[in-house]
Amino acid sequence: MQAALAGFLTGLSLIVAIGAQNAYVLRQGLARKNVLVIVVICSLSDALLITVGVLGLGQAIQTFPQVLEIIRWLGVAYLVWFGISSLRKVFKSEALEANGNKIEPIKTAVLTTLSLTFLNPHVYLDTVIFIGGLSHQFGDQTFYFAMGAAIASFIWFFALGFGARQLSPLMAKPIFWKILDSLIALVMFSVATTLALMSFN
Repeated sequence: MQAALAGFLTGLSLIVAIGAQNAYVLRQGLARKNVLVIVVICSLSDALLITVGVLGLGQAIQTFPQVLEIIRWLGVAYLVWFGISSLRKVFKSEALEANGNKIEPIKTAVLTTLSLTFLNPHVYLDTVIFIGGLSHQFGDQTFYFAMGAAIASFIWFFALGFGARQLSPLMAKPIFWKILDSLIALVMFSVATTLALMSFN
């Protein structure tokens, strides 16, 4: 349960950052068109990439055990960097704009969603490298950490897509993102501290 919760919080913190993918999901949610298809693609894509990271890095770690310790400290460094980046956003006036309600054909929506997902280099860093690598710090609970991160993805995208009408006025306010980025930074620093100090053997 602890591993699943850590995975959930880590995955959610990475996913909710302002980005083109989230903005597109929100815009389509406002238009109430192709929402189910879009959020399923986003969620399953994250789950697939997390699985690739867990399985691929798992085999590499079994072959080269020292890789685990390297990933451990790279993970700590990345978490700290992400936390600092989130804190810096607190002092900026950012908001997730979703102006317009253009309705696109389902083919266009699918291709756009896939492009925003798989052509974004950060998605590989976050899911395959970071979450996949961090999951192995939890030993025999690796699967539960990855499952928690995947569940976070499903919850976030479904909430964003189908709750767009209710959430859009709130997300248009910079104060919403200031509070959210503060919470993200807190989670990142907490997980980094846990990873640095605790033994997951």
